[in-house]
Amino acid sequence: MTDLEDAQQLVLEACPPLPAEEIEFTDALGRVLAADVRATEDVPPFANSAVDGYAVRAADVATAPVELTVVGELAAGAAPFEGELGPGQAVRIMTGAAVPAGADAIAMVEDSERLGDGRVRLHRPLEPGSAVRAAGDDVRAGEVVLRAGTVVRPPVLGLLASINARRVSVHRAARVAVLSTGDELVTDGSPLRPGQIRESNLTMLAPLLAEAGCVVDVRGVVPDDDATLEAVLRDAAARNDAIVTSGGVSMGDYDVVKAVLGRIADMQWMQLAIKPAKPFAFGLLDGTPVFGLPGNPVSSLVSFELLARPALRRMMGHRHVSRTSLVAITDEELPRQPDGKVHFLRVTGSFADDGRYHVRPVGAQGSHQLAATALADALAVVPDGPGLPAGAEVAVLLLRW
Repeated sequence: MTDLEDAQQLVLEACPPLPAEEIEFTDALGRVLAADVRATEDVPPFANSAVDGYAVRAADVATAPVELTVVGELAAGAAPFEGELGPGQAVRIMTGAAVPAGADAIAMVEDSERLGDGRVRLHRPLEPGSAVRAAGDDVRAGEVVLRAGTVVRPPVLGLLASINARRVSVHRAARVAVLSTGDELVTDGSPLRPGQIRESNLTMLAPLLAEAGCVVDVRGVVPDDDATLEAVLRDAAARNDAIVTSGGVSMGDYDVVKAVLGRIADMQWMQLAIKPAKPFAFGLLDGTPVFGLPGNPVSSLVSFELLARPALRRMMGHRHVSRTSLVAITDEELPRQPDGKVHFLRVTGSFADDGRYHVRPVGAQGSHQLAATALADALAVVPDGPGLPAGAEVAVLLLRW
């Protein structure tokens, strides 16, 4: 059997990051920066008020209370104050408005009392710079604000907008073809005839690929016909960055997928030392990576999470390619028998009052039993041996679809 770590290394090495492309920053959500981003202007571009209040000369309010003459009012976005603030003067100012020339501090409106003769009484002394956001206080022109490898999330989009980075270099989103095979698969909701089952893997894998950030090319269920399958696979390889298939990778089983891929692609057929998802295939078809997932739905899901998803994320420039892992507490026994494999049990969990993540099995753990697995939000990694008692620590991968 093949160790999981060896299989993971094989697929990761064969799936290097895709070339970069330059796109509008508004289209970059979820993508990975391929180059550093430098600011071309200061943020904020001018000194402005951090609060609603009064712009003053700090020297005038070194002691308080003090009364000053109000000589103007400024709102955010308004034209700058004309002239320079003189001794004993104040300007009513709103958050974000430009600080008038001559002013070097802002008195909060909560610490003021407006008098009826055009004057204001300030009740607290101020230091120079109080409540003033200096130009470049957040970002300086020329500064590297985002490093290559950064995932563009909504706050990153806001930062790009604030520095006027209208176009950015990002790794391409992987375009991935996904297909299932089998004349026994029914997709149209019609009554099942003897020997037929309803298709589920393709329905599950397509959104998993989309959730991973891929552009999904759904090729549907392909009939068990060598010529048809070869044509679909070759076309998929020519038009996509990767291919994901489901079914037909077990050792010793004759299947159209195995027969065709074994003939037209450079494939490795593996029996992994894990449960579920023991059978797995990987190779290259005309240079395009092909992930051959097993047909049992739970096995297909687990092998996608452990092998296909990390490799595809690496292709899209991600530095952290695997699901988040942590050490959890199992609130129930996780039984198993020694068999030389690592078991990935489907569990559901939550954080408890002790600050630890607590998990429990979702139910039936068979590789064909998707009903219970559909409720899982983590995979518990149970090493070879007799299992784990309730209250034990266990490593888990958070799925959180």
